[in-house]
Amino acid sequence: MILTKRIYGYEEKNEYYKVFVDRLWPRGISKSEAIWNEWIKEISPSMELRKWFGHKPENWDEFKNRYKIELSQKTEET
Repeated sequence: MILTKRIYGYEEKNEYYKVFVDRLWPRGISKSEAIWNEWIKEISPSMELRKWFGHKPENWDEFKNRYKIELSQKTEET
């Protein structure tokens, strides 16, 4: 099972394996306080896609489509 959570305000420390997927390190969180097991930048949305999305809810559905395309292209490259 895969669960998604926001990094801010998430402090649960349990037996789950946690992967942080983002290109940017989150502000206000030190690397020594990180509660995830792994940081994978390579599969996160591109900076261009993040900028286009702009955290606008009305862009969410199209963001998901564009991100899926990016992920499929990354898979083809490997």
